[in-house]
This record gives sequence, structure tokens and C-alpha cells, in this order.
Amino acid sequence: MPDRSAPHVMLLRSALAALLAICAVLWHASPSQADTDSVEAETLAIIDEILEDADLPSAIWGIVIQDARTGRVVLSRNAEQNLLPASNLKLMTTAAALDRLGPTFRYTTRLYHLGQVSPDGTLTGDLVIRGSGDPTFGSEGEGDPLRDWAQALADAGVQRIEGRIVGDDDVFEDARYGEGWDVTHIATESYAPAAGGLVWGDNLVNISIRGTSPGQPPVFEADPAGFATVEGDVVTRSGGGRLDVERTLGTDTFVLRGGVPNGYRGTLRVPVANPTLFAVHAFALRLEEAGIEVGRAQRVDIDDTTSKPSYEGAEPLQAYVSPTLDEIVVRINRESDNLYAEQVLRTLGGGTVDGGADQIEALVERAGVDGDGLYIADGSGLSRKDMVTPSSLAAVLRTMRNHPASRSFQQSLPEGGGAGSTLRNRLSGVPVRAKTGSLLAVRCLAGYVDGPDGTPYVFALMANNYTTRGRSIASAQDDIVRAMATGRRVPVDEE
Repeated sequence: MPDRSAPHVMLLRSALAALLAICAVLWHASPSQADTDSVEAETLAIIDEILEDADLPSAIWGIVIQDARTGRVVLSRNAEQNLLPASNLKLMTTAAALDRLGPTFRYTTRLYHLGQVSPDGTLTGDLVIRGSGDPTFGSEGEGDPLRDWAQALADAGVQRIEGRIVGDDDVFEDARYGEGWDVTHIATESYAPAAGGLVWGDNLVNISIRGTSPGQPPVFEADPAGFATVEGDVVTRSGGGRLDVERTLGTDTFVLRGGVPNGYRGTLRVPVANPTLFAVHAFALRLEEAGIEVGRAQRVDIDDTTSKPSYEGAEPLQAYVSPTLDEIVVRINRESDNLYAEQVLRTLGGGTVDGGADQIEALVERAGVDGDGLYIADGSGLSRKDMVTPSSLAAVLRTMRNHPASRSFQQSLPEGGGAGSTLRNRLSGVPVRAKTGSLLAVRCLAGYVDGPDGTPYVFALMANNYTTRGRSIASAQDDIVRAMATGRRVPVDEE
């Protein structure tokens, strides 16, 4: 009797041989886990060398490095230690905002007239700017909606404003600064302006300074005119000079001291005390520039009124719609813009800092890390009360890598050597996207980097409590990222 199973055996053997051939190709085409483990072991040894360098200042280091695909922890050091994140907190703020609001979210700021219009072009009643918390409203590089609105009113035949020009900032609580902000930053630094429901021009006055003849005072000019008072004892010198700025909190009087060279031309950007009145003042100027009389119109912060305006049934005269949130987070993370971050946090929280902090902690919890021990005092990381763990930061990064808004989030991060970003002078040529963070005795770096075998990693490198300059700490962090990207210790001049 013939063996009817023989053809089937031969067919099975042929299929098995083909399968083994395919496996062999795949085996040689991609690195094995053993190869990956070997590269990572060498990388970890290099990182140990970097951190144990005798010339590296003593610091508290918190580090988490993970495989971005699986969450496998490659390196963990003080991963659950609460540390100051500085501007690395912006990663959490922007991630939570993209998660909650979506990349296409936009702000809308509206202009209302709540009163009557006379046949002669006179507006009586209240002309109200209703803020939305939009950080881009009149921001540097974004144009000036107030000028456009004023011209539109003039084109419509408006000739005079009789009544009040009101700034409505009630979309946010009146918490202009983050808890734990340094008072010296609040007073004079352009990177620490007050937040608010109505923002215009980054909440900064521009003071242009022009040197004159040696021995004479320079010429000062504030823009917008008439809002800030500039005074002091400054002299023009034939050589170098130094200029110091002072301001008493709650005022818009700036005192300048020191000297400037006779050929000096420069501009100081200094924060205002009341952003709402600042916007109202600027609008009054724009109306005058458009030929509309506003001399008798009162400039009012809505908080100083006895009754709130009702918008029910009212149609706005004008509206400004912001860029999308994915464009806004680019400015937050690439330029580390503190005001933008503060505005977004409050928007995320329904107008409050605490509400925004709750949203960040909720995102951390969904990322698989306990958020109860974190403390979020602001959205920018300027506060010295902010406390987050390296594990929470890494978890958010990994979550956003697989998030529907992943592209928007990752593209907001500076690339190594990226022009105009906080990494413009760092990690050039390295396949990294990361956010820096720095305060006194704080240096942080967190983001994404591809390993030499193509393995994608998330990393959070946090250093606190050192007593020397932070440059060596930042250099060590850069060395760690280079090691992760190459599997070896790369001298800076090889980048």
C-alpha cells in the first residue's frame, strides 16, 4: 500500500525551512535584546563615570531613563524624590493643556459696546474689552488687535467716546503671580510679568534709552506712552556703563540708576502692576491715534466697578481669535515663555491656579504615577515651591509620546542646537528633543532621545542643591544625553 503521507511530510518540511530562513533574515536585520542590553550596560557605565567625576559639584540628582515604547526602566536614581523642576514644569503644563483642551483650542477676546450710539458718532455707555486669558493678545510678534479695532471703529464712523473704557478680566481669578515667586523678579524682570484674564503686549512696558553727550542724562521714552513713569539718576558716559532698574510693587514708577555709553541705543522691557488697566490705557491711545476723541472717557478695571456688565444678547463689535494651542505651546517650550505658561495653566484650570494644578496631577495619575505628593504652585516653574518627582516627569513624557496630541507636544520641544530655542547652544547634532529648566541651584533637562540602535528613550535629569555655577551641571546632563544617543562618551568638540 502506497505511503499517502509522504507528500504532506515533504510540504511541511519545505514550509518549515522557509520559516527558518525568514527568521534568520529578521534575526540579522535588527538588533537583538542582548545587543540592546549590551549597549545600555555600556551607557550606564558611562553615566556612572559622569556623575562620579570628582570635578562635578555635589548635588541632589534625580534621574529616570525609560524605554519610551515599553516603559522599561533603564536607570532610576532618586526617582520618587520631590525636586524643584524649574522650567521643566512647563512640560507638565503644556502636556495637560493639550490633553484637556486639544491642539486646536483657540482663545477669543471680544470688544463690546454696552450703551447707545448717537447720530454724530458718539458712543455713550461702556466700551468693554472682555478678556479670555489669551497670552497672544498684542504679544510681541503677533500684531496689535487694539490698533485694528480702533481703526475699524473709526471706519464705521465713530468719532467720540463718552462713558467708560472697561477691561473685563473676570475669566481668571485675581492671582497675578505664582505662589513662591521671587519678589525681585516680579518687580523688574521681563520674564516674570503678572498674569491676568486680560493680557496685552506681554504685560510689559518698553522703555527705550538713548545716550546723549557725556555728562548729560540719556533720553528715555516709554511705549505705550503715558502709562509708566520713568525717573532716576542716570548719566551718559564716554565709556561703558551699567543700568539698574527699581520699582516699588503695586506701582508703575520705574527708577533707573547708573550710566550708559554715549552711543547707546537700547530698550528695557519691564512688567506692569495692573495688566487690565494697561490694556485699557493702550486701547485709549489706539483710539486717539485713529482720530477718535477719548479725552473724557474713564479707564476702568472691572474689579473697580460697582456692577458687572451683562453680555446677554449683546453682539461683539470686534473679536480677536488667537493662534491654536499647538502654536502657543511651541512658544512655551521652545522659548520658555513664563507668561504664556501661566495663562495656559489658568485656562486649563477654569480660571484658577489650583484648578490647573489639579489637571496636571490628574494627568500624572493617568500616566501611572502617584500625584498626591506633588506640589504645583504655578505653570511656568518660576516658583521655588514647585515639587515634582523624576518619575512623574518621565511618566508624562512617555504618555505624551503615544497621545493623540503627541505630534504637537513633541514638535514644541527644542531640538539639539535648535535656533531660537533654549537648546540653541547645546547638543547640536544629537537626535534629542528636550526642555531645559534653571533656577538658582536648579538645573533640569527632560525629553526624548534615540539610542544608537534606534531604541527611543524618555529621560528626566534633575539636579538640585548645588553651590557652584550651574554650567558644569548642565554639561554633565548634556554628556549623559550624548551617551544615551551614541553608547559612548563623546567629547563636546566631536558634536
